[in-house]
Amino acid sequence: MKSILLPALLASAIGVFAASASAATSYDFLVGTYTGASSKGIYRYQFDPATGQIAAQPKQVVNSENPSWLTLNQAQTRVYVVNENGPGAQDVIGKVSAFTLDPATHNLTQTGQVLSRGDEPTFSSLAKGEKHLFVANYAVAPDPGGSLAVLSIDAKGELSPVVQQEKHPASKINPERQASSHVHSVVSSPDGKFVYVQDLGADKVFVYRYNASKTKHPLTAANPAAVELPPGSGPRHLLFSQDGKHAYLTLEMAGQVAVFDVKNGVLKRTQLVDLAAGEQPDHKAGAALHFSADGKLLYVTNRGKTNELLVFAVDGRNGQLSELQRRSVEGIEPREFSIDPSGQYVLIANQKSNQIVVVKRDPASGKLGDTVQKFDIDSPSDIKFLK
Repeated sequence: MKSILLPALLASAIGVFAASASAATSYDFLVGTYTGASSKGIYRYQFDPATGQIAAQPKQVVNSENPSWLTLNQAQTRVYVVNENGPGAQDVIGKVSAFTLDPATHNLTQTGQVLSRGDEPTFSSLAKGEKHLFVANYAVAPDPGGSLAVLSIDAKGELSPVVQQEKHPASKINPERQASSHVHSVVSSPDGKFVYVQDLGADKVFVYRYNASKTKHPLTAANPAAVELPPGSGPRHLLFSQDGKHAYLTLEMAGQVAVFDVKNGVLKRTQLVDLAAGEQPDHKAGAALHFSADGKLLYVTNRGKTNELLVFAVDGRNGQLSELQRRSVEGIEPREFSIDPSGQYVLIANQKSNQIVVVKRDPASGKLGDTVQKFDIDSPSDIKFLK
């Protein structure tokens, strides 16, 4: 009997040890910030999924002006950072910085910087094939207004100056916030053939065809060239489903999520979901959105005075959303958030309450649980986990 039980007990012990070791694996992550107060720039921290805790001291601090959005290449050997500078900032010139990322140590080293040719560059994304970087110059002031900038990337991953710039007419529905174009994000289709530009000031998503072989002007207007959205809705961030058949767009000013079917680059709206139905306008501010790893759940932040993170189930047949949960972010202005690689936690960057809030997540149901940690950091704006 002992000879039978001993291997079984040993196997069980090994399994428990392996599971414990796996759970104890820590992850590095990067935090982009605004540097108007005490923040110095980009921070690299360690996160322990066994405890849900962020280590007290950063592993690296990189001096950079307003590095509000971080874009990693697929291999995670390069990081492109928008320096969201503009009038009133210490540095008034919008820029984009390039860094190498050491795969072993995760140390960042700046290798270059170019002008974004616009104020307050707030977002960037890489083209499929990584030959171009698309930058959204938001530009708070009507003059010069927002724009899309396209930067070339050479074989070494270095940035070249802007090779194409596009501006769009504003809707002017909201005279204060839509007097000019405000490009908030730029996203490629999963196949890389189309590029979608979310313009809060225009109430439109502008659609371009992408040709990577063109050194200059790789983008040309698609047909149709734009997707009309409800007047005064203010499109912000766009996200595609894993199969590319559906797309999801936060409408910042309306506090909504628009759902689209996607075919041959064309977006056809099929659903409009309220994040704060019946609330006053100052309670509505749709912002970030991300899928769970399996694509079955969509998480969306609503800022304004509500400051919630909502969980939606995604219908696998038609991409439609149904609300499962809404939870306070326990802070102000959740600029961005990220699900950790273990799937057990969500880290929320509450920009205006100067904290990253770590919330427990049930990997099976996707629902959010208790707050595990409130980590103080000045003006966090973006969170990116590293391999």
